[in-house]
Amino acid sequence: MEHYDPVRKPGSREWLALDEQERLALVVGYHRRTRAKLPNLQLHAAIHVVVENQLAERIGVVQETLERLLAEGLDRHEAIHAIGSVVTEHLWKAMNERLRGRDLEEAYFRRLAALTASDWLKGAG
Repeated sequence: MEHYDPVRKPGSREWLALDEQERLALVVGYHRRTRAKLPNLQLHAAIHVVVENQLAERIGVVQETLERLLAEGLDRHEAIHAIGSVVTEHLWKAMNERLRGRDLEEAYFRRLAALTASDWLKGAG
């Protein structure tokens, strides 16, 4: 894999064959090429990688959420950001509310199931 484009689904096998640093470098490279203005490019890229990893690993709720967000009008890149916002929310909860293991996973999946394009756009805009 030479380039990453969040609008196009990377091949799962190809994506998972890369090590984490290669995945990060590809996502950083995309955002640099597009001259995205981000407060923290490395953190932004890491969240992209987490979401892409979950999609490549075929985690059902994550795939269903992506498909629903696309059907609701988001492009794939926006949907990655929307899902990524839930990832970051749950990372914060894991660090600050002492949620662990199954409790954290179930809360994450419930939040993804409730996520809508409309809610994301209200919060992102």
